[in-house]
Amino acid sequence: MFCATFDELDALPLAYTPAEYRVKWATLPWESNEAYALRRAVFCVEQGIFVGDDRDEIDREAKLLVALSCVAGMPEQVVGTVRIHETSPRTWLGSRLAVHAAFRSHGKLGSTLIRLAVSSAHALGCDTFLAHVQRQNVPLFRRLHWQTVAEEMLFGRPHDLMEANLEHYPPCFTPESGFVTSSRGRS
Repeated sequence: MFCATFDELDALPLAYTPAEYRVKWATLPWESNEAYALRRAVFCVEQGIFVGDDRDEIDREAKLLVALSCVAGMPEQVVGTVRIHETSPRTWLGSRLAVHAAFRSHGKLGSTLIRLAVSSAHALGCDTFLAHVQRQNVPLFRRLHWQTVAEEMLFGRPHDLMEANLEHYPPCFTPESGFVTSSRGRS
């Protein structure tokens, strides 16, 4: 019978991937803080769209959603985020969708964040849900039953103003609990 020593086990490569992710409205200060840090990493450092910070006046009223990696069912870190807010009665806008670079091929995080964003706004009376989508992300949104309303330039980059087909997003009345997704699949 073969038993590995602790030294031999330490030499084995560890390929840790969380088994599941919880996507929900941010309800704790650490979730919000990590979501804002993730947005800075994606929109300021990685993409260079903003200098220093991407936060604006919308953040004061927006609902912040987070994707949390879980270890043994317990949230460990924020690996994705998006914000939503009502721009006029019954019209909502999603913005600042970001997924940590190391987790972009895990658990359909982007899709699940979009699904909770639209479904939770739908539960709050949303009739129209829009987003300004960077051009490279348009195919993802089309697969999720969104259509382009207009093409535009924002922050010097091509975007599509897109609208969700609400028939594909049943209302979610428990966004603080949100959804759970497994680590398999792409976002």
